[in-house]
Amino acid sequence: MKRPVRLALAQVSATPDRATNLQQGLETMRRAADEGAQLIAFPELAFDRFFPCERCSAPPRELASPIPGPLTDPFAELAAELGMVVVLNLYELGDGGQCYDTSPVIDADGRLLGRSRMVHVAHFPGFWEQDYYTPGDLGWPVYDTAVGRVGVAICYDRHYPEAMRSLGVQGAELVVIPQAGTRGEWPEGLFEAEVRTHAFQNGYFAALCNRVGREGPEIDFAGESFVTDPEGVVLARGAAGVDDLLLVDIDLQAAATSTARRLFWRDRRPEAYRD
Repeated sequence: MKRPVRLALAQVSATPDRATNLQQGLETMRRAADEGAQLIAFPELAFDRFFPCERCSAPPRELASPIPGPLTDPFAELAAELGMVVVLNLYELGDGGQCYDTSPVIDADGRLLGRSRMVHVAHFPGFWEQDYYTPGDLGWPVYDTAVGRVGVAICYDRHYPEAMRSLGVQGAELVVIPQAGTRGEWPEGLFEAEVRTHAFQNGYFAALCNRVGREGPEIDFAGESFVTDPEGVVLARGAAGVDDLLLVDIDLQAAATSTARRLFWRDRRPEAYRD
């Protein structure tokens, strides 16, 4: 595929009705295609209200969906129609009945390339995720898509350098981060600085796609999605607190010539820190 690649980050809020949210997602995907996007990414749990904000005694399997299944199939069909790569995020029902926070990755021909499951599961007020999710068991795959080599780090996983380094070691050119981050959750600028540092140290683009909207009495998702290049420079930011479609052109060839891959990777000593 010719480069640069145009990314679309669908910074969207969710209504209580899944069908409405699904339709909104498909319409946003068409709008992104009209704007020339070749890859679209959605935030964490894009098609549901953020139910982990409340405690539960057992995972609500009736909310979970198999992959492939009714949430992924419409996007696969539209991906083939539009020739667009799609990174989703949803509550997955696994074959053994376990529930996961999962990002299916669909290629531009509609094929399901695979799924990335969140490995590190948060558990604190407003984010009672261990009540809902089984820790992921698939590692951090990197997918050969129509636009380039794409990896996924779901929300809490981005805090773990091991996860972000694994994606780099496997040759990711772009890491998509579906997120559910609230206003004031971290000190000002810290969540952005963290992702910029991962991009710089590992030599890839990083695209964080955040939820937006107020849910419940205390949850106010921030928006402010952003894309950083392999030198840690922020290329574009989404709006704060409102729905937005962030579009940005990136040249994935810059990953190969980044500071990390010219210098840091050349001088790595993995035998010294294998454990």
